Amino acid sequence: MFKNLKDDIEAFMERDPAARSAWEIALCYPGFHAIVAYRVAHWLWLRDWRLLARFVSHIGRVFTAIEIHPGARIGHRLVIDHGAGVVIGETSEIGDDVTLYHDVTLGGISPSEDSASQVGQKRHPTLGDGVIIGSGAAVLGPITIGSESRVGANSVVTKSIPANVTAVGVPAKVLMPKDREEHKKFVAYGTPSDGPDPVVQTIDELRREVSRLTKRVKDLEGSEEQESAAKTKSGSSRKRKTG
Repeated sequence: MFKNLKDDIEAFMERDPAARSAWEIALCYPGFHAIVAYRVAHWLWLRDWRLLARFVSHIGRVFTAIEIHPGARIGHRLVIDHGAGVVIGETSEIGDDVTLYHDVTLGGISPSEDSASQVGQKRHPTLGDGVIIGSGAAVLGPITIGSESRVGANSVVTKSIPANVTAVGVPAKVLMPKDREEHKKFVAYGTPSDGPDPVVQTIDELRREVSRLTKRVKDLEGSEEQESAAKTKSGSSRKRKTG
């Protein structure tokens, strides 16, 4: 547990340009305090001291405004930047080197009428290694965010996305990176400044589809006119022969 906390401090130093020292992080960073509370609560949770684990988690939430269920599974070097409003559900799984910004929700699916049947079931997201989730984003349900992927600020993700892509919008749309090497670099808030606009991209796709359908209609009309002309010509020929 203490080795993990040391790694977490180093991760804050690497990814937060405002961090000046390990002591500053340990004393003044609510994101780090929330991770400390989680590490303790999770240790208790794994030993079936569930009520005490939830109490430690609750104390952490009161002091940091960050809610991490002690049953969640979190890897090494997690960074919760700013942090207020972050919610991480019970069956969430987070890989190594993940970055979460404020107001991020890793939420579960809607409860069924028989809530007891959902105990122990996977209801929350899985984040691969190196994932960045921008502020205000919601990742909902037992879906997977592939390693090194980014979710832009205020996006809503309800379907799994592959590795090494960016997802933005409501609902989130996947944007393939122009340069995979550039994509691997750390991007604050998970939103690339030079990325394509998903709305414009959708409009372009609709325009292409309309053009394709228009061409198809013209082809069908042309075929129908040719067929009608051929029938007319055939009918005229028969009349001349009959006459």
